[in-house]
Amino acid sequence: MKTIDDLNFKGKKALVRVDFNVPLNENLQITDDTRITAALPTIKKILDDGGRVILMSHLGRPEQGAEDKFSLKHLTHHLSEKLGLSVKFVADCVGAQVASEVEQLNDGDVLLLENLRFYKEEKSGDSSFAEELSKWADVYVNDAFGTAHRAHASTAVIADFMGENKCFGYVMANEITNLEKVVNEGERPIAAIMGGAKVSSKITIINKLMDKVDKIIIGGGMSYTFAKAMGGQVGASLVEDDKLDLALSLIAEAKEKGVELLIPVDSLNADAFSNDANTSVSDIDKVEEGWMGLDISDKTKALYREAILSSKTILWNGPMGVFEMDTFAEGTKFVAQAIADATAQGSFSLVGGGDSVAAVKKFNMETQVSYVSTGGGAMLEYLEGKELPGVKAINN
Repeated sequence: MKTIDDLNFKGKKALVRVDFNVPLNENLQITDDTRITAALPTIKKILDDGGRVILMSHLGRPEQGAEDKFSLKHLTHHLSEKLGLSVKFVADCVGAQVASEVEQLNDGDVLLLENLRFYKEEKSGDSSFAEELSKWADVYVNDAFGTAHRAHASTAVIADFMGENKCFGYVMANEITNLEKVVNEGERPIAAIMGGAKVSSKITIINKLMDKVDKIIIGGGMSYTFAKAMGGQVGASLVEDDKLDLALSLIAEAKEKGVELLIPVDSLNADAFSNDANTSVSDIDKVEEGWMGLDISDKTKALYREAILSSKTILWNGPMGVFEMDTFAEGTKFVAQAIADATAQGSFSLVGGGDSVAAVKKFNMETQVSYVSTGGGAMLEYLEGKELPGVKAINN
């Protein structure tokens, strides 16, 4: 794996694909700068070497070309503060204006290009667009793991024009290293905690994990599909009725492969989808009509804690319930604490996927796990064994 540690950037221009797709509020202020903070070590390494940094990223999903609310100019002030220098901005990513700004860069300067997705050629992986981007620098650095599963112009195609002058930044390198600790180097027993709303969105990953892990712990809305498939009554809980046979096949497959598949045994229920709803606890297969399961309850918490603490490698993707509502956040918080406790005892823990990352942040536990992945979709595809275009482009 070729990383920026293998290169000296003195006097060189480095074109760095970062993932600055950060959330902005109605005043276009950054509400979570995790992705920006993650990229700082890569930027600083190049600057410390005496190089020049040209940053490119996408932001949001602009549909009509350039839109002010998706302009990367809104990040410039914050990035300048983080780096302790004045970051330059150019209102385009290709063309004469960019060429002029790049030409004027001195060693130690940072230039941020405008949103790549203002051009449809970015998502389509247009070769000519990628070649235009490649002209701005001597070296291409991919540090955008969150988009590594996309064969876009700036994440994969551009590498074709850089010869050997391409490498991974620290974010990409750390993601691959830590994912490998789960996929191929995990100390056993290995537990995968899979939560979230739907079985359908996690099917491929659960299937793939059957060959790699010792335990699969199920939580979230998909639990009720499993419960109903086994003949349970789940009231008004979220269920994918067209996936009942699939749930049964996963249960059978786990048994056949000797994988312990843990499904909640009890459920915290509500009479409405509201933080202020009336609540009750029942066995997960005995949810009353008109009530919906929105979190795991005490018996399941105890069962899951024991399973987590007895594991040496832990992967967590997806919450146990509707953790955005405090009334139904305890199950997710309890599991997060169990993972933190296991980590403190020496287990390796990797948390990934938007909701899981949001949960560990909500409970201030991101420093109590081994690694927090910055890429949800990319992480899942890597775990599924798929070759990510953004990774392949550098390794080729």
